[in-house]
Amino acid sequence: MSDFFEVDEITKSYDSRIIQRILSYVRPYWRMALAAVFALAVSTAGELLVPILVRNTVDNALMASWITVDESLMHSSEGQKLKLSEADPVIGGKFYLADKRLGVLSGAERATLEASSLLDNTSRYIFPIRETDADQIRIFVQYPDTFRKGQSWASLLVTDLNTLPGSDAKIIRRGDYATITANVRILLFALIAVLGAVFAQVFCTSLIGQKIMKDLRIELFAHTSTRSLAFLSRQPVGRIVTRLTSDIETISQFFTDVFGAFMKDATLMIGVLVVLFFLDVRLALITLASLPPVAILTVVTRSRAMSAFRRQRIWLSKVNSYIAERLSGITIVKLFAGEKRAQAEFESHDRELMKANMGEMYVFAIFRPMVDFLSSTSMAIIIYFGSGMYRSQLITLGTLIAFINLIRMFYSPVQDMAEKYTLLQSAMAGGERVFKLLDAEETIPDNPKRNMMEKVAGAVEFDHVSFAYKSDEWILKDLSFNVKPGEMVAIVGPTGAGKTTIANLITRLWDVQKGEIRLDGIPVEDLPLYDVRRAVQPVLQDVFLFSGTIEDNIRLGTDVTVERMHAAAHAVHADDFIDKMSNGYGTKLSEGATNLSQGQRQILSFARVLAHDPKVIILDEATSSVDTETEQMIQRGLEALLEGRTSIVIAHRLSTIRHADRILVIIAGRVAEQGTHEELLAHKGAYWNLYRLQYGGE
Repeated sequence: MSDFFEVDEITKSYDSRIIQRILSYVRPYWRMALAAVFALAVSTAGELLVPILVRNTVDNALMASWITVDESLMHSSEGQKLKLSEADPVIGGKFYLADKRLGVLSGAERATLEASSLLDNTSRYIFPIRETDADQIRIFVQYPDTFRKGQSWASLLVTDLNTLPGSDAKIIRRGDYATITANVRILLFALIAVLGAVFAQVFCTSLIGQKIMKDLRIELFAHTSTRSLAFLSRQPVGRIVTRLTSDIETISQFFTDVFGAFMKDATLMIGVLVVLFFLDVRLALITLASLPPVAILTVVTRSRAMSAFRRQRIWLSKVNSYIAERLSGITIVKLFAGEKRAQAEFESHDRELMKANMGEMYVFAIFRPMVDFLSSTSMAIIIYFGSGMYRSQLITLGTLIAFINLIRMFYSPVQDMAEKYTLLQSAMAGGERVFKLLDAEETIPDNPKRNMMEKVAGAVEFDHVSFAYKSDEWILKDLSFNVKPGEMVAIVGPTGAGKTTIANLITRLWDVQKGEIRLDGIPVEDLPLYDVRRAVQPVLQDVFLFSGTIEDNIRLGTDVTVERMHAAAHAVHADDFIDKMSNGYGTKLSEGATNLSQGQRQILSFARVLAHDPKVIILDEATSSVDTETEQMIQRGLEALLEGRTSIVIAHRLSTIRHADRILVIIAGRVAEQGTHEELLAHKGAYWNLYRLQYGGE
């Protein structure tokens, strides 16, 4: 299996499978997602309502004007186009129509109607007659030649309306003021709704992103911790930490900054196009004709941004790796006077990172003003053609103003979507790496066929076991031996003989390729993995203590009682130094337990294993880091606590295993000889040679 952590390059700009998999984590929060979609719809509708309200206010109140057509057109083809009906105002045998309705007639049709006096294109203002309105009656009396009156309606020329005193014009235009007031109220309500909807959308998408990030981290941590040691040993810890932190963070950012923004921008752009066609098809088609350059620019920018982003990510990874490596090995750098060389190498890497960052900056430094230029160009085209259509009475002034506002509204998402594209790539890359780790299936199988016996005797048996970390590089070769319950067996041999491997196989950190390991006569593969590791616990050569208190490191969050913890610490004489500390068992350990000596850390690991009361204890070079006096103290404690337990002691110091019931000498993955200390010395074989080399002529 290849190491998928070796390369961090982004190979794909978009992968629908990754996006679908990311979105699958939304399912538990579908109600919240629906709320976000509803809020998005409300905010988009509210934003699109604004230009429509402006158009209606301008056309129906601020710039309201009517033209007249003869009643004889009621049943003509032109009348059908104009949609004449009895509901239209009639004064003196003339229909009064809002001038925007003339847009359905061609120029030739209007010219024909004007020539035959069936259409009067003079702008007039029409308003309802209120018989009880004293102010209106006064104005009719004061300006008798200005108004045309019917049964329910009165009209005057727009030019005459503009010459009236302001107070009189206000009386005439009461309906317009009422329309403006109503539209302003609707506008305020729409803006408040948009504000609330945007808040709800941002809140819901951010909360979904945080919850998904929490779920992913829990799932990824649980998944990673259950992978086999063979898999984990191939993965740099820093890379796995990156998967659990920054890569998952990019997925959360996908929901908060990318997905919601893309949906908002896409719906707004589609909504703008729909409203444009709703307002006027002809001007909307002219607008569409100006969009291809924008599409081309967006595609080119996306391609360039992808290349720039890939280069930036590669060099950022290289710089971070270089910094981490040099700082962790700063002692070697200083000892070999390599500061200047390291500085020069770092400057070279950092220079390339700056170039990559500048490349990404150049892309958007060109794209942003180009979008602004195309936006202004499109607006100029709309103003040019729209003003001509307005003069020809094909559209109203309110429609032209609405188009200008909508064009501005359309181009803002274009720029936003292009800038969010790098975040999308980052989320894609993070998602791809996270899912590759989640898809890794290398694990120790836990398919128990039998339950662990209530009372474990502690018999261990290796039956023709062969094992290799890499194929055809056998560490153990047809190894067979057994350890009786309560027996202390020592394993010695040269470095690389396979001693530590034996400890790893008993606890099933690895599984054997050939042969069988049995606990109390039952193959360990047939027993629950959790029970095997509770029954068999090692004290490893490399001691690891967690940040936390001494008590936390002994009990490890399990049901170990305080009394048992104290008894275990006392047995290995750990209480000799624990009681001298300021907070005793509550003393906080720093990262790596650097506030303890190496020997104290080793003794604390003894107390941890003994407190959990396993039936089989494996001591793997456990006294290699303590002095002779401490070793003797530990041996006294172990003699009492190992009584009645099976113990396997792996040691280089032969003095620590003199009292073992049996000693196995492992050479090249096989048992070369076995016996007691005295028997092996008398035999003068491999053990005698090891003893002679270690202790000379003693």
